[in-house]
Amino acid sequence: MSITSRDSAFRETAVYGGLIDAIGGLATIVIAIVGLSGVNAPMMAAIATIVFGAALLIQGGTMLSEYARIMFPAGSTATQVEGFGGGSLSVVFLVGVAGIVLGVLSLLRIEPAALIPIAAIAFGSALVLSSNAVWQLHVLGQESLRGRSQSDLASREILASEMAFGSAGVQALSGLAVIVLGLLALVGVANAVTLNLVALLALGATIVFTGGSLSATLLNFVRSA
Repeated sequence: MSITSRDSAFRETAVYGGLIDAIGGLATIVIAIVGLSGVNAPMMAAIATIVFGAALLIQGGTMLSEYARIMFPAGSTATQVEGFGGGSLSVVFLVGVAGIVLGVLSLLRIEPAALIPIAAIAFGSALVLSSNAVWQLHVLGQESLRGRSQSDLASREILASEMAFGSAGVQALSGLAVIVLGLLALVGVANAVTLNLVALLALGATIVFTGGSLSATLLNFVRSA
């Protein structure tokens, strides 16, 4: 009973993690829009970088924790699923930390013209590398649920599956677009601050979508379990 309660509490915490990083994405969008409207754009870009770095850190930590919980469940042997994406999630976690550091340095006016585009390129690369992480988590979770009664899974399973699969394509395309914007800002093409803010806006929108997909996937596991 204690193991079951602990497992349920862990899953609910993971779901909240998905919601929190989605909120971080919304905050990034708002800050980027404020900067694009002309309100202290360089400072808004630095703050948005810090906020997005924190959101990415939370998302990476949430998915790593859920991967570990599914792969090594309490009281049973590890689940083996090909294509495990823990390595790419470790990169996401580290990039989130690096993004926060770069954002703080930019806020202190230490080479913001270079550090913000570098952070954007790192964020975009992390999104591309982890683009199929939510889908892999969905497949891994379904593998762990094999053999249990799933008579009521049909509609929830379809929704979670569609959201997880859709988030992979959106995240990969957005990551590539952000990398291009970061490179253009880094080499000084057009208005670098505007390009940085547009990149952060795209990043925020992406993590809102992937955060919602992650929450839907984990909530499906909670109910199924």
